[in-house]
Order: sequence, then C-alpha cells, then structure tokens
Amino acid sequence: MKTLATLLKDVKTLPSLPAIAVRIIQEVKKDKSSITELAAIISYDPALSAKILKIANSSFYALPYKVESIERAVNVLGLEALKNIALSFVIVKGLKKNSVDRFDHEFFWKRSITAAVCSEMLSARMGMQREDTFVTPLLMDMGLIIMYMSQPDEYLKVFDEKKTAKMALDEAERKVFGFDHQEVGSAMLKEWGLSEDIHVPIAYHHKTGECPPDHRDMAEVLKMSDIASSVYHSDKSTEKLMEIQELLQKKLDISEEEAGTFIDEVAEKTIEILATFEIDAGDMKPYSQILQEANEELGKLNLSYEQLVMELKKEKDKVDAMATELKSANEKLRGLAFQDGLTGLYNRRYFEEQLEKELDRVNRYSRILSLIMIDIDHFKNINDTYGHPQGDIILSTVADVFNKSIRHPDTAARYGGEEFVVILPETNVQGAVVLAERLREAVEKLEINADTKIIKITISLGVTEYKAEKGRKSPTEVIDTADKALYHSKETGRNKLSIVL
Repeated sequence: MKTLATLLKDVKTLPSLPAIAVRIIQEVKKDKSSITELAAIISYDPALSAKILKIANSSFYALPYKVESIERAVNVLGLEALKNIALSFVIVKGLKKNSVDRFDHEFFWKRSITAAVCSEMLSARMGMQREDTFVTPLLMDMGLIIMYMSQPDEYLKVFDEKKTAKMALDEAERKVFGFDHQEVGSAMLKEWGLSEDIHVPIAYHHKTGECPPDHRDMAEVLKMSDIASSVYHSDKSTEKLMEIQELLQKKLDISEEEAGTFIDEVAEKTIEILATFEIDAGDMKPYSQILQEANEELGKLNLSYEQLVMELKKEKDKVDAMATELKSANEKLRGLAFQDGLTGLYNRRYFEEQLEKELDRVNRYSRILSLIMIDIDHFKNINDTYGHPQGDIILSTVADVFNKSIRHPDTAARYGGEEFVVILPETNVQGAVVLAERLREAVEKLEINADTKIIKITISLGVTEYKAEKGRKSPTEVIDTADKALYHSKETGRNKLSIVL
C-alpha cells in the first residue's frame, strides 16, 4: 500500500498547474497587485477572457450593468474573485484534457460545478465574505482524479467496496489505500501553491468536526454543497434532498418551502454555468420539476401501493445481486491481469508491485523480508531436445511445486522465461535457505514423462535478505542482489543455492 507522499511523487500523468494559472497566482500574491497587470495576463488567453466576461454577465452575479472588459471585471468582482474564476477555468480545462479510460470526467466536473454554484449561494446567504467560495468546492474532489490516475486498478476496488459494502466513498478509499481523496486533493493543491483558505477546508469536507476552527465554516459549506450536488448527481437523490433540506432549514433558518426553492435555484444557475465551462447539462432540471414529472408518470400506472412496494423491493434485490456479481467479476479480471497464463503463478508485473509494497512495509515498521530467485538448469537444452510443448509442461510442473511449498503470505511469481521469484515477508535468510533447499530437493525428485522417456531436472537458486536498518535499497537493488546469488549458483555447478547479502 503506497503512502500519500509516495502516491503524489509517483503521479506522472497529472499536469502541473498551467502556466497562466501560475502567473495569475503570482500577480495576486504581490503586495501591490495591479488590476491592469492581472487583466493583461488573462487577456493573453482569448478563450479564458471570453468565459470570464460571460460568467461576470450571468445571472450568477446578477450585476445591474454589462461588463465589457476584463479590467472592468477585475474592478467589479475583485482581484481574488477573478483569480479564482480564472483558476477554475484553467484547471478544469487542463484536467479534462488528461482524461483516462473508464473515468467519466464530464460527470465529475458537472458534479463539482453544481457544488461550486451551491457553495457560492450558501456563502452569500450566510454572510461569508470570502472570494474562494466557488473554486474551493470546484476542486474539493480533485484527489479522486489523482488517486484514479495514479492507480486505476486499485481505485476500481474502491468503487466495488462502496457498492457492495454500502460504504461512503472516503471510507472505502481508506480501506483500500489507507488515506482518502480529501487528503490527496488538499496535499496536491498545497503543492500547487494555493492558499490555506482553499486546501485546508478541502482536507476536512467529510469530517468537518476535525477541521481547524479558522476553516470550519468553509468545510461545512463544502459538506452541504456536496450533499446538494448529490441531489442531482447520485442514485440517492431523495435521501440527499431530505438531508440538505434539513441542514438548510437549520443553518439558514428558513422554511421547508424556502429550502426547496433554494435547491431548485442551484439547478437553474448550474445549468447556466455549465455552458460556460463547455459541459453539457444533459437532462439536469430543478428538483421540483423532476418530482412533478415523476408524479405524472406515477399517475399513469395502475398499481396499488402494495404492488409498488413489491416492485421496488424486487428491483433493489436485483441491484444488490448485480453489484455483488460485478465485484466478483472485477476481482476475477484483476486476478487474470496479474496471472501468468502458462503456470498460473503471479506474473512479473504483480511481483514488482508486491515487492514495492513489501519493501515499503519493511521500511515503515523496521521489519524483514527475503527474496529467492530461481532458474531451471539447462532449460534451453530441454526445449531443443524435447520441444517447446514439453518445455511448457516442465514450467507448469515446477510452478506447481513452488505453489504447494510456500506459505500463504509468500508470493511466488514467474519472472520471465524459466526464471521464478519468491517473496518471503517476515523471513530472515536462515528461513529463506530452509525453503530454498526444500524447493531444490522437491524439483530434483521430479520425474516428468516425455513420450517414452523420463526427464529429470534441477534448479539453481539465489537468496538474499533485506533489513532497512542495514541501509535502504530500492526494489531493483534487492532483485539485483538475489540475481547475483543466483548467478553464483549457476557458475559454480548448478543444482544448488547461494546467498548474497
């Protein structure tokens, strides 16, 4: 399992903050920030300028006059507000370009923009004088994208856990990764140089009670905005509607009817803002309209209340069964992706990932592991003499010996060709030697039929041990050490094991 720092360090596909965004931040951070200079920076990007003017003239700000220049927009909206609007556009544009398979960026940003619109409306109603109430919720779930782009296969397990175990997303992330998208997104935005007012509330928007007092109000706004967005973009619309209505009534001291109107306005304003971001609103509409259409459809059905309940239960059972089947199928597919097709052992890709995880654990907790590298002696001669089909039988037979001989925590994998590797967690070199000798003897006793002949084979083995306290090594260095031991066995007679520490 990667640490948060390792994950951020290994993210290769995530873009750095776009150049124009960096220039905007640098300008606003100056002691004497210039409205004219900021306007000039933004004007270098005609598309960005057009979008800012469009949003400044939208009902979102409801200005009594038309804004026709970027400099005027800066004067009217303020430096910070304009900075955050500009950042919103360039970051969304940058991450939409770097889309990855099986991740619905359109849906992600639609959900984020809905939350941003709600946040701006909430902040205005609550009298919060902040300029970052749009960009902060827009970016609060960015950690999710980072986690997926870094480890897509692992993140699919998060979705499986969320569906089958009925977990919250952040809870499922912590189970699979050990941390969640709040922490990842906050750390990345901090690295990009965004202010504490943005990255600190993001780190706590699902656990507002733990947020530092200075940022707690914004964290609570983010949480409420996330729930409001779920009304329009989740499969729990009714549940989320009831939750946000109750929070709105309590937080804003308004009636149930006024809370419903607020939720409708979120949709109306979001549809307008989505167009500015060049995102299709699809069939998004105010919740009261959705309910009205649903009631009209329901009135067309000639079903009793009892029948409706039964139908609902049947559909729920179907969905639960499908989620369980999907999780099982995904696990099988992931297993196939990491399995060597011939021997049934893990493949090299899985071995390398597993070794990295085990070394992280050894380093973190000051533990120990050993590694064995194995090579079938004179395998080329066997292939040349008996043919490749017989060689494949030998590989499968040897792999079966390894698989039956190792413990459950150990990992046996085919490294390539006739080479194999075994990772032994919590095992010192003495324990590794005992297992290596057992493997050597078991293979030496094999008698493999080849037409009318019996084939006898042997293996050479290299053993090494790794302790962080003796000086940290990379996975490549640990493999190279075991390989040196294997080479020594082959050079000094084969059918033996050697140790290099």
